[in-house]
Amino acid sequence: MNDDRRLGVLRAIVTEYVHTREPVGSKVIAQSHDLGVSSATIRNDMALLEEAGLIYQPHTSAGRVPTDKGYRLFVDSLSALKPMSDPERSAVEHFLEDSSNLDDVFVRTVRLLAQVTHQVAVVEYPTLALQTLKRVEIVDLAATNVLVIVVTDSGRVSQDTIELRTQLTSGDIAVLREKLNAVFSALGPDQILGSVEALKALLEMRLHDVADALAQSIARLLRPSGESKIVMAGMSNLARGAVDFHDIAPVLDALEEQVVLMRLFSELQLDDDVHVSIGAENEHDALAEASVVASTYHAPPRSGDTRAHLGIVGPTRMDYARTMASVRAVAAYLSRYLNR
Repeated sequence: MNDDRRLGVLRAIVTEYVHTREPVGSKVIAQSHDLGVSSATIRNDMALLEEAGLIYQPHTSAGRVPTDKGYRLFVDSLSALKPMSDPERSAVEHFLEDSSNLDDVFVRTVRLLAQVTHQVAVVEYPTLALQTLKRVEIVDLAATNVLVIVVTDSGRVSQDTIELRTQLTSGDIAVLREKLNAVFSALGPDQILGSVEALKALLEMRLHDVADALAQSIARLLRPSGESKIVMAGMSNLARGAVDFHDIAPVLDALEEQVVLMRLFSELQLDDDVHVSIGAENEHDALAEASVVASTYHAPPRSGDTRAHLGIVGPTRMDYARTMASVRAVAAYLSRYLNR
């Protein structure tokens, strides 16, 4: 069936164009890809592919380049994804193992994804449920100001600066740190507010107001904000690929607006596999010249919504097989790390 051969010609055009950024002619395909047919036959197949809207000729006497529709057929025809290399897999595992807290995990993940794909990488935080306290630190700043640092059971670190009516000594700070961790450890926000009297029973009267203020701050830090959050890395990768866009400014503007990226993830309705959205398939006009490759990772059940997303944004001219494999692998490693 000639359809299989024409698909082979399309694959050759996509592969060559991704590699060289140059329009691809029949002679190059005949020399570089073992299709078992002549240049004349390849030219005929290219004419039919062009008629079907899968490739086009950017200018007279040039070869052909894939259209969004051509990239889509190429992606849909991929029967196997290129696995990550052994060094890349090892880098993923060791990179995450060195993380110190949950925020560090996501920052490291997004940087790693940008490095292995050479695209802009985006990681969405899971929607957090109520957290319990693992540890609290109190840092004296100046006068009556203190910094409250909370580490939750899921490893998330957050902080709050509060102003007290009482100036604390270094001894007061040490006592408060010890008693707060003794009374509030493993408690959620409501339980902490209900345990303030137990805390006060261990403190001098002059520190009771301080206990109230600190308990309110800790409880506030443990409650989910209700806001989605993303981290991003690799903007320089996109800048280096600016030649692949007629106008890169709308893409850069879209990436700077977190709401656009969050809406993009929500519209993808991802399952556990990899989702690819190419060019005009993207709902946002700013991404009409870009492709999005995304997948789902799973956070621990205690984190609230256990499914969140990560992916990359780049030009439509990209190595889809390798990028899809990298996104899938990083999502799988992140899920495994978070659920240890």
